[in-house]
Amino acid sequence: MDLLERLIGIFTENGYTAVFIALMICGAGLPLPEDITLVAGGVIAGLGYANVHAMFALAMFGVLLGDSAIFLLGHHYGSRILKWRFVARILTPERYAKVQEKFHRYGNRMLFTARFLPGMRTTIYLTAGMTHRVSWLRFLVIDTLAALISVPFWVYLGYFGADNHEWLVKWVRRGQGSLWILVGILAIALLVLWIKHRRQADDTACGD
Repeated sequence: MDLLERLIGIFTENGYTAVFIALMICGAGLPLPEDITLVAGGVIAGLGYANVHAMFALAMFGVLLGDSAIFLLGHHYGSRILKWRFVARILTPERYAKVQEKFHRYGNRMLFTARFLPGMRTTIYLTAGMTHRVSWLRFLVIDTLAALISVPFWVYLGYFGADNHEWLVKWVRRGQGSLWILVGILAIALLVLWIKHRRQADDTACGD
């Protein structure tokens, strides 16, 4: 957790601006974990250096801006972007073909799931833009729905664990698995609501 400690120090000294810049670095696919960045932002809020709700709003904006920038780069330049030295390091032709095949198979579900796959997020968003199979507006809606799960999870985890380092480190390490459990619970809840709605609609139809 040395990285977390360093980020907390940087964010404490520079506030929201540093958090925003760090999220732009995460969005660009550089080796800075987004989850640790969000937790660090939550920690400085918990320590009184920022407002946690403002931090959440800033984090959402930064995450969506970074994701959109990657998507739009792929959308604008298409396969030409594969020749860029920086892009070629994270998206080889083989990896691009693999991600493209999965995107073709799973579509919107792949975009939603990408937010919870730190190692694949940038390549999936680039590929989504390059294939022109989804508009930026649809991408933004799907990404926002996913970010509304992941971003508050990490920010508020940091906020509530700011004064308990041992507890925070434990849950950061468990975080990705816990996040998938949360996604599963929400999916089940939505399924139950959908079934209930269908039953009510069927009962209404039968009554008519």
